[in-house]
Amino acid sequence: ELDETVLNRLIDKLLLQATPDARVNIRDLILKERFHYIPPLHGKALINTIWEVSGYIHNQERIKIGYQKMDGTIVEAHIEPLAIMFSEFYFYLIAWYADHMKNYPTVFRIDRISKIAGTKEKFVVPYKDRFNDGEFRKRVFYMYPGDLKKIKFEYNGPSVEAVLDKIPTAEIEKNEGNTYTIKAECYGKGIDMWLKSQGDYVRVLRGGE
Repeated sequence: ELDETVLNRLIDKLLLQATPDARVNIRDLILKERFHYIPPLHGKALINTIWEVSGYIHNQERIKIGYQKMDGTIVEAHIEPLAIMFSEFYFYLIAWYADHMKNYPTVFRIDRISKIAGTKEKFVVPYKDRFNDGEFRKRVFYMYPGDLKKIKFEYNGPSVEAVLDKIPTAEIEKNEGNTYTIKAECYGKGIDMWLKSQGDYVRVLRGGE
């Protein structure tokens, strides 16, 4: 998400915090990764946008954004910004639509936000309904939002531990030989994409497409 110039500047500043001896070792460790770093295709510097959005989140102020959809069209959205998250090489803004027509948070890729305008309208979230980014991250795959749903599937692959690591809300309901029945709670269709990627190792029993 960082362009190469900004990335190099950040690395140099971090290295200055280390002792001279440690600095040499750290520089050697990251040199190869730094050389082969390939930034995302959008090529945008997002620090100012992230900083601006963070201010609106802190002040709990509704904003209007221009947003470019995947087909290239620009739409305007009136939203209540909740959090900024990083996942799968991109920064995302998590927000409620101001009209609350959806009962789950919406995800906007920050590099697709073309404009931001404050509205001076405050929003208040009751404490019991406060957004918890950790709990949200446990339940969303590939940043595809959607209704919260309960799923159940059978898994007969080589590593059930890898499945439990991949799906933090997963629980083993029963185990028969090499077949595990697993239940979990997830947002949206991202989990369906992951389940399909497992091929014959997975058979969906409830909650999938």
